[in-house]
Amino acid sequence: MKIKLLNNINQLIKSVMKKTVNIGIAIIFFLSMALYSFNVVEVADDWNIPDKYKTMKNPTDASGENIAIAKSLWRKHCQSCHGKDGLGDGPKAAELESDSGDFSSDEFQSLSDGELFYMTSFGKDEMPAYDKKIPSEEDRWILVHFMRTLAE
Repeated sequence: MKIKLLNNINQLIKSVMKKTVNIGIAIIFFLSMALYSFNVVEVADDWNIPDKYKTMKNPTDASGENIAIAKSLWRKHCQSCHGKDGLGDGPKAAELESDSGDFSSDEFQSLSDGELFYMTSFGKDEMPAYDKKIPSEEDRWILVHFMRTLAE
């Protein structure tokens, strides 16, 4: 009788442990999905980008010549904060209070060309506006093409 009682207690403990582990895994999964979803939405929503920019199409070609021009613009204006490969690891990034972003991430690459153009043109907080530093809209549009290469 004692052995049967111990076996029943042992089975009960295993059952409770299994359910606890499954609940723990489910909680971790749902929390990670919630944080991921929040992060994806946060990138663009935090900027309050006007609707007209969200649907804008890039009027320039992603030609080799344009990418070369944009790469030069990137080195001059963007690389110091965003890094050579857009990973947010430029030499000035450590001095910033905000995150300078990972341009290779799915979250960043899911933004429309118009949203990237807006962010580059008008800036926000520590991100300067480049409508004066890069006055040519065409150059800012081709810079968007270069940002797309950072996903590769």
